[in-house]
Amino acid sequence: MAISFDKALGIHDDAIALRSKRAEVIANNIANADTPGFQARDIDFKSVLEGVQSGQSSSQNQAPLKMVSTNAAHKDSVINPDYAAELMFRTPTQPAVDGNTVDVQQEMARYTENALGYQASFDFLNRKFKGLTDAIKGN
Repeated sequence: MAISFDKALGIHDDAIALRSKRAEVIANNIANADTPGFQARDIDFKSVLEGVQSGQSSSQNQAPLKMVSTNAAHKDSVINPDYAAELMFRTPTQPAVDGNTVDVQQEMARYTENALGYQASFDFLNRKFKGLTDAIKGN
């Protein structure tokens, strides 16, 4: 009997990938906290993950979206339809005079929350693999 990893692992592998990408975006916001005019961005984790969940069965039927290039020297880029609109600009609570919308304390709190979610999903995956290993061994 074949093991379907998509069914066995659930959504946790997608959650880890998404949380990793979100950590990069938040770290980029923190790194640019003093850059004039920088606009803080974030991924709406809940809506993207819901899109992945609802699109799991139909994602094989969707072709990736290709970006239109106006010059032959442009690289051929492909956008995964599940993540096409994932990055959004954050609405600032108190933007700086120079136009920067990064609030370092809020970004650090979001980064910590994201790291805890990443660790939780990683722990769930670890338990799933342990369970699969025990099932294969017959324990």
